[in-house]
Amino acid sequence: MDRYCVIGNPIDHSLSPQIHQEFALQTGELLTYEKVQVELTGFAEFLKDFVHSGGSGLNITVPFKVEAFNGATQLHELANIANAVNTLSIEGEDIIGFNTDGLGFIRDLTQRHGFDLTGKSVLILGAGGACRGIIEPLLSTNPAQVTIANRTLANAQALCDLFSGRQRHDSLRCVDLSVLAESDAGTYDLVVNSTSLGLSADGVDLPASLAKGSFCYDMSYGDKAAFAGWAKEQGALHSVDGLGMLVEQAAESFNIWRGVMPRTEKIYQSLKKQVGAQV
Repeated sequence: MDRYCVIGNPIDHSLSPQIHQEFALQTGELLTYEKVQVELTGFAEFLKDFVHSGGSGLNITVPFKVEAFNGATQLHELANIANAVNTLSIEGEDIIGFNTDGLGFIRDLTQRHGFDLTGKSVLILGAGGACRGIIEPLLSTNPAQVTIANRTLANAQALCDLFSGRQRHDSLRCVDLSVLAESDAGTYDLVVNSTSLGLSADGVDLPASLAKGSFCYDMSYGDKAAFAGWAKEQGALHSVDGLGMLVEQAAESFNIWRGVMPRTEKIYQSLKKQVGAQV
């Protein structure tokens, strides 16, 4: 039976086994899927052992997405652009890297929550690994502008430089998180939190008016989605967490591995009740 895993550190909280087991049941695919915590310095050795033992595929979460990028022998376009991999498919001697985060984000935002990105102004909070995977799919929807705000401007600028020369790169800009002010209220149609931090860090606070009247999306989910709860309190037009993104990116991975796209709404609604999603 084909074996799949999600790996990370920590990994106890992962809902991926539950999601993929539902997908397998729904589609009649025979497979096993488990979660494995890998030591922070142990990714390369784990990948080697997994491949040699006949493993079929991996989902990759924090903090191994860049190591997975480096460990792949082939890269799908979106993974290559993002310099980060969240899905590995083992096909003989080939280890093929994909990044399904952005596709999952866009599908959840546009299809589940009905937000049309065309011509919109988007603000992304944070310039870490979670941000990397969503930029190219986001730019492909033709927003008017995408602004990346980060506590360390150099990190945001490095991310902008990574996408230099890509489609609609002229619509991508970077700012220091500290320059966001009350005067920015109404500037952004969509505000996306891609950080795992709280609302205040190193003395930097988000202006309350930033959320008012905007569609706010927190890439965290459940009780970790502090931004989603905060935005709702500030009068966001809509405020949702990233549970749907988690489910949709998993569906993309499943399709890569098994060649069938599972339906996602049933497991999304089930997990929403289980984790208390902020929607």
